[in-house]
Amino acid sequence: MTRAVYAPTAVAAGATIEQVLSGRLVQPLFQPIVDLATRRVIGLEALARGPAGTSLEYPDRLFTAAREAGCLGALDLLCSERALELAIGAPQPPPLLFTNVEPAVLDQPLSPRLIELITGGLPFRQVVEFTERALPAVPGSMLRVAGQTQTWGNGLALDDVGADPMSLAFLPLIEPEVIKLDMSLLRNPGSDHTGAVCAVVRAEAERTGALVIAEGIETADDLATARLLGARWGQGWLFGRPGGIEAAHRYDTAAAGLLRPARPGFHETTENAYDCAAAVAAPTPATADDIAAAMTRLRDVVAAHDTAVVVMSSDDTGLPGIAPPLAELAGRACSVIVVDRPVPGEFVAVAIVPGDGFAVGIRRPDDTPRLVIVDHLPAVAVIARALLNRHR
Repeated sequence: MTRAVYAPTAVAAGATIEQVLSGRLVQPLFQPIVDLATRRVIGLEALARGPAGTSLEYPDRLFTAAREAGCLGALDLLCSERALELAIGAPQPPPLLFTNVEPAVLDQPLSPRLIELITGGLPFRQVVEFTERALPAVPGSMLRVAGQTQTWGNGLALDDVGADPMSLAFLPLIEPEVIKLDMSLLRNPGSDHTGAVCAVVRAEAERTGALVIAEGIETADDLATARLLGARWGQGWLFGRPGGIEAAHRYDTAAAGLLRPARPGFHETTENAYDCAAAVAAPTPATADDIAAAMTRLRDVVAAHDTAVVVMSSDDTGLPGIAPPLAELAGRACSVIVVDRPVPGEFVAVAIVPGDGFAVGIRRPDDTPRLVIVDHLPAVAVIARALLNRHR
């Protein structure tokens, strides 16, 4: 198959964001990611750069200019397109190519060019990186992009885990193929925070088969620390600074096969959240006291963690026993996402905290509400994804 080539054009030092976009002037650099045991390169991460020698060369100014001009989405898509174009055309394509997405524009449709590149048959497996900022910003769109990525046989990574407390609650929702530890953990390996984060990451990796990457490895001591923290792969200046795609690397060609196979349909579902809960635990007739007790348990789960994420859906039908605990819940969670398309006659609320989860579902088919409670994290995550798929 022959692909069209969209080469960037020349530009003066005072480039504008409009020139960057119209001339396709994004020129990504690529940083190696290595197996920490063998130091062989398993893949490359594409890092956005504007035209060299201009005021927009570095990503902070480049993305700020795009945001101010109202064209952040167009720039984000162009960065992905250029990364794929260069990696496809490389003399030796990497086994894995990591690309980043900007959470603020996840709700935009993919460009025809990007779809053409991905569906044309990539000579590598692409790994799309999210950050925890995508969860409260555009949760439904995040799952849509995750679903597309999996449908095309590619993988997902959760970036900067540990930098923001909410990232740990994000893990079971996305169940990425790759978990990337923030470099701050490497700098403070003995802290309580690092120990708690790595314990949750280790358990999640064992449960799901995810691979762990440590970022910011600059010295031999960093390398040893990264392995102690549970990382199998790593990146940082010890292994190479960002450079052109033509740089020669000793690739581990089997690396792509180490990632868990894609799971089309895992992130996107049309199933009802209450039905997901009822498939795990049998609903029972409930009094107002029963519902209040369940809501109090939900509140207590959230209150015990300052990193809880709550996802809920309610059609405000006045179900008994909900209002007082719900008011307390909203003030305690790190993030509360209220589904904008509730199901009539139903209330479902999910709390996800590091390594744990709890869900309450209530349906009123007649005068007697039916109550279901789920406290198994994988099942709670399924219920949360069903809720978020109604939040677009």
